[in-house]
Amino acid sequence: MKRRQRGVTMIGWICLLTPVAICLYAAIRVTPEYLNYYKVVQAMSETATQVKGDEPLSAAGILNPLVRRFEVGYIDKPSPGDIRIAKGEKGWFMEADYEATVPLFGNLHLLMVFKKTVVID
Repeated sequence: MKRRQRGVTMIGWICLLTPVAICLYAAIRVTPEYLNYYKVVQAMSETATQVKGDEPLSAAGILNPLVRRFEVGYIDKPSPGDIRIAKGEKGWFMEADYEATVPLFGNLHLLMVFKKTVVID
């Protein structure tokens, strides 16, 4: 046998690149949801900074600036009503706890669970 095998065959390339393509496609589908999550976190943090000096604090006094930031940032999900605003031991806090489902292939979906709590000192 004079000829020796060199490199990867076409079938080898297909077997190597298929998982890479699936992971890349999943990353493309997931990216908008993570960008939305970062916008939610930023809106909550900026709202906490804005209302920190307001006295006395109330749930409505925290929700109104949050609604405005959601509208300006084009944040559709979660809705501002889905953000839990309550008074705890350390003071007021906002909690976003939601899930996002992204279709991948056919009936295969990716489920992402997001949870963030911002304390207003």
